[in-house]
Amino acid sequence: MDPAADARLLAALVQRGHLPLEMARALDPELRSGAPLDELLVRTAGWSREAVQRARRTAAGARPEIPGYDVGERLGTGGTSDVFAAVERKTGARLALKVLFPSAARNPATLKSFVNEARRLAELDHPHIVKGRGLAKFPGFAPGAFVYFAALELVQGSTLLERLDAGERFREDELLGIVGQVADALDYLSQKGVVHRDVKPGNLMLTHDGVLKLIDLGFAAGAGERAAEGVAAGTSAYLDPQRAVGGAAADLRGDVYSLGVTLFHLRVGRLPFDATDDHELLRQHVMASLSSPEIKSRGVSPHLHYLIERMMSKDPDHRFQSWEELRREVEETRETLAKLDALDEPADAPSRKAPPRRRRF
Repeated sequence: MDPAADARLLAALVQRGHLPLEMARALDPELRSGAPLDELLVRTAGWSREAVQRARRTAAGARPEIPGYDVGERLGTGGTSDVFAAVERKTGARLALKVLFPSAARNPATLKSFVNEARRLAELDHPHIVKGRGLAKFPGFAPGAFVYFAALELVQGSTLLERLDAGERFREDELLGIVGQVADALDYLSQKGVVHRDVKPGNLMLTHDGVLKLIDLGFAAGAGERAAEGVAAGTSAYLDPQRAVGGAAADLRGDVYSLGVTLFHLRVGRLPFDATDDHELLRQHVMASLSSPEIKSRGVSPHLHYLIERMMSKDPDHRFQSWEELRREVEETRETLAKLDALDEPADAPSRKAPPRRRRF
């Protein structure tokens, strides 16, 4: 065996969570002395020879072999999992497989969240929510270890975050269409008693046909369910002030706020609040007023400005109180902008009539 290749494989096994760092450190001196990694893993780590060979074939699981599937390209990587394109051998169906990292599977809370998300997606059926196809596990490399994966509808498209990162900017009519589709999905969840708690561009995928898909329910919870005291459930950059302080009950108005931050991000091209660490970012969500020269400029219609300000109100009672209410406002705004566009006036024409003055939040 090539000693350099063995060293790389050992590092990859640690990096991908298949082998504890302490054990790798214990193996390293013998590996440096010329002992074959295969023999060390069998003798010291208790691996079977088949598991060692599988680790080599799959580059420590980077190209997994999953029973019943032909696994293709990696579609994406998140904080706890990889997503691969795959074909189910029995049916020929093309699916996406979300594979939990072994290190994440050893964390009971993370594993519980992954399992709950997979089961919840399998129970839901909505055109704007990725469809779940079930949850399964297969033996890992280490004795007694398992790798967990969820089978999902394969969505052809890209996330809104990927589009932002590629420099794409969205027109107001496009954004209102996107917000309307997200609101439809979140309204469906609300009717099922579920609050998403992690609305953001990275969890929203736009298909090649322009259909919006909500693709991740990892932080979803039952309405009224409280996060642990001091724990802010969700992604810091999009958290409403109530969740930012931790321990808040799951409330659809928190999702309204996060969708407002998402709308701001998509329109302006940056987040409304920026900080070098999460604590400062959360403080700004709680304390700082929404202030943006871009959002107040003539490049953004007063109608969209109003919508963002209301969605991002610090006081949840001043936000939209239901998804139906938000959808009505979005549809009215789309109709108004369409009528103005029909006049063939420039977007910043001073003759355009602003919406009636309403409370600013």
